[in-house]
Amino acid sequence: METQVVEAKSSHSMILLCILIAVFVVPTSISGTAIALPAISADLHSQTASLQWVVNAFNLTFASFTLAWGGLADVFGSKRSFIAGASLYFLASLLSWHADNIYVLDAARALAGIGGAAIFSCGSAILIQTFSGAQRTRAFALFGTTAGLGITFGPTISGWLLSVAGWRDIFIVHAIALFVVLLLTSAVPAAAKRAEKPSLDAAGIVLFIVALFLLMTGITQGAERGWTDNVTLSLFAAGVVILALFVLVEKKAAHPMVNFALLGNHYFLSMIMIPVVASFCFVTLLTWFPTWLIAVKSLSPLDSGLVMLALTLPVLVLPLVAGKLVTRGVSADVLLIASLVLFIVGLLLLWAFNAGDISLGEIILCLLLVGSGMGLSAGLVDGIALSVVDHHEVGRAAGILNTFRLGSEAIAVAIYGSLMATGIFNALGSQPTPAGETSKQFIADVVSGNAFARVSGQESSILENIYTQAFSHTLLVLLAISLVASLFIVLMMRNKAAKA
Repeated sequence: METQVVEAKSSHSMILLCILIAVFVVPTSISGTAIALPAISADLHSQTASLQWVVNAFNLTFASFTLAWGGLADVFGSKRSFIAGASLYFLASLLSWHADNIYVLDAARALAGIGGAAIFSCGSAILIQTFSGAQRTRAFALFGTTAGLGITFGPTISGWLLSVAGWRDIFIVHAIALFVVLLLTSAVPAAAKRAEKPSLDAAGIVLFIVALFLLMTGITQGAERGWTDNVTLSLFAAGVVILALFVLVEKKAAHPMVNFALLGNHYFLSMIMIPVVASFCFVTLLTWFPTWLIAVKSLSPLDSGLVMLALTLPVLVLPLVAGKLVTRGVSADVLLIASLVLFIVGLLLLWAFNAGDISLGEIILCLLLVGSGMGLSAGLVDGIALSVVDHHEVGRAAGILNTFRLGSEAIAVAIYGSLMATGIFNALGSQPTPAGETSKQFIADVVSGNAFARVSGQESSILENIYTQAFSHTLLVLLAISLVASLFIVLMMRNKAAKA
């Protein structure tokens, strides 16, 4: 009996280790790849739109397939689905490492997003199947902490790898980690067979993916073609139509991926909108700000990664602080409103300081404020949102929360990159192109930050001024969206008693 207990504990430890390694890699990839964008652009000579898809492709498929993998896991089992996702991520990392052009890298990042969605969706399901009671609580605490560590140290780890090796080595490290994960999956038991397999909402999954893809493509193309171009407008129109069709299909489906009737609960609606504000304030800076640091402040990738710790460290520390404050009687609503204020003030100060010669201290202050907003809300939103709906609706409520969170992240990151590109396109239209470069390539080099290393004196000042103005305009748009969303959230929170 004692031997069986020891073997069970050992098996559980192997399962937990397997999940946690994979869970660390995914956010590390999300927050760390941004550091490599200038190096990737220089090596693969990418155009602006194709470079943006290094980030957008991962966000698109990660957002689109997170809900899909939940349904696939119900049909094929959590273990099989997790192994499939880890295998896709492993393959995608190898393809990224070996990519000889930007289009292969874009495709590999899209594949990685699909695998990453499976790791998060199915990894948590495996923990639920494996652990119970206090052990389950500890396992999920480690799950969240590990994801936080990945977000926190992703830019720093990638910056260090860039400094000592090259951008390709970031992806080979991911591949090695996922290979270890695949070896450890032998310890994961197969889920018990169900008497009746639930149906898969295939129509909803396809419509959601297509709608998000069309909207993100429209945002990306708007930078190069113009926001009133027929192609851009057609993409937006098609995306909106497909999104509306998705809502209609979900409302009529027997087993919908998303139950939109829950949005009638105003307090629940306020909770799922908080991650939307986080997407436009925190996630956009997490993804694109390292490029700004490298281009405008001339920081090395490693130094840029270290500066980004001001944004990410609060996410590791403050969720625990917020939890303790709530247990001691502090209103969760007060903390959540404080997080919204921190988001807005941090972004507002960054915009104000950017109008002058922004110092490193001012940058760190702004990043700390935005990161603190994320840290305060990250530990509270999910628990509160799922506690205000009927217990039998918790699963579908979580689906809506993830849809809003991941969908808004994908859209926000695409908007940021596209607005920056638009501002730079417009400003460089009248500037002479360096000899040996096409206009599109030169603009792409400015967007990625690579052009700054090849110019000096007056040319450098002109490019820095153009980049700074584009950044200011982008921040203003993000601020406007975040402020409107925050006011809506506060209004909905006042209707806490409203029920679906």
